[in-house]
Amino acid sequence: MFMETDKAQAFSCSGLEDLSAAAKSILDLAGSRRIFALSGDMGSGKTTFISALCRQLGVTDQVNSPTFTLVNEYLGIEGEKVYHFDFYRIKSLSEVFDMGFEMYFYSGNYCFIEWPEKIPGLLPEDTVMISINVTNGTRLINLSL
Repeated sequence: MFMETDKAQAFSCSGLEDLSAAAKSILDLAGSRRIFALSGDMGSGKTTFISALCRQLGVTDQVNSPTFTLVNEYLGIEGEKVYHFDFYRIKSLSEVFDMGFEMYFYSGNYCFIEWPEKIPGLLPEDTVMISINVTNGTRLINLSL
């Protein structure tokens, strides 16, 4: 279910069908933006929602959190690359610089980023910000463009 207020756009998701619909709506609302930063507590469903976003983009690869590798690469329906980052375990920003984050963030490909708060100041200005909160089994996905 989509809810819009003066300051936020939010999606209430109680099942997988709702996640799929929210993912489609968010991709549509994002327009040409390709960088998405997802915040939320451990276990809030960031990876699950990224999986829903990837399915909307035609990704058929299995979407897993790149907790130890920092980035996973998937292929979209037309062979375009989709990048999935998990910065939970980084110890310093030098790790992000060493991996060449700019090559990914400025590639023009979709980038989905978990734990963006660990890389302050490195996100492009037009990043789509998403926060996920869970209450009584329902995910509330807040979108800021």
